[in-house]
Amino acid sequence: MSDRGTLLEVKNLKMHFPVQRGLFRKVVAYVRAVDGISFHIREGETLGLVGESGCGKTTTGRCILRALDPTDGEINYRKDGEFVNIAHLSNAELAPFRTEMQIIFQDPFSSLNPRMTVMDIISEPLRIHKIARGEEIRSRVRDLLEAVGLKAQHMNRYPYAFSGGQRQRVGIARALALRPKLIVCDEPVSALDVSIQAQVLNLLDGLQAEFGLTYLFIAHNLSVVQHICTRVAVMYLGDLVEVGTAHELYHHPLHPYSEALLSAVPKTDPTKRSQRVLLEGDVPSPVNPPSGCKFHTRCRYAQDICRAEHPTLAEVTPGSDHYAACHFAADLDLKGVVVD
Repeated sequence: MSDRGTLLEVKNLKMHFPVQRGLFRKVVAYVRAVDGISFHIREGETLGLVGESGCGKTTTGRCILRALDPTDGEINYRKDGEFVNIAHLSNAELAPFRTEMQIIFQDPFSSLNPRMTVMDIISEPLRIHKIARGEEIRSRVRDLLEAVGLKAQHMNRYPYAFSGGQRQRVGIARALALRPKLIVCDEPVSALDVSIQAQVLNLLDGLQAEFGLTYLFIAHNLSVVQHICTRVAVMYLGDLVEVGTAHELYHHPLHPYSEALLSAVPKTDPTKRSQRVLLEGDVPSPVNPPSGCKFHTRCRYAQDICRAEHPTLAEVTPGSDHYAACHFAADLDLKGVVVD
């Protein structure tokens, strides 16, 4: 699935959290938050990772950043022209990679320390990695604030003095402080007002062009994802069920779960009524997922093979760069959506 322009390649990534019970905290089961996913991100592109809450999107992002130690799999990051598997490196070995991968958090309120000024918040990465000192730090913070649409005089204020959108701009400036190549955007606009969301998305788009950034954009708002992402990966219960370009996935989905998600995208034209695909039943437990295809318990197209065999993520049409994990991906005629 990868090519020469790949910056990050994830292979069979797993993150299983132990479930412990009893006095001696015996492990009785595992929560399969991420259950063997593979994908790649090309340099300079934005890959959207979408799905229902609890499907493993944020866990995937945190594993890539090594905020969590993955249970199994490879996280191959290209540095100085060579791929390095960072999945099981020690903290000391990870130090050179920390400057190249950063995160923008979902909540702009809890992600900023209320006891630190904006100057301290943005300069903290520079101090930790000993990249700048003294007046150079102030100069860099000033440039970062201006890059995200804030003013230099804001650096001496505390987070409580800012609105939600301004706080998120501070968080973006902090993520840019080390001039990273890859930024994990963990639902960066979901906690903001709709009018502010557009401003922040435009800011992220402009910063990507200015600094040559690569984004992993985690979200559940499909309207947002369609406009900002180059490619989209759909996740369900710890598995990737479809990966493709934003245009192809939105107009010609190959997996029934993608079809259901797209049917929920609101239409801006009141004369157009969307035909919702309502999924039956509840999301299965990641502790004890269904056999075969994990989606078969809610899929209206499910057949016996879906209950028995787990489908692999494969390119449906050779050369299309459109992958789906469905036994009938080539046979189903699924409905997409045209976003105005």
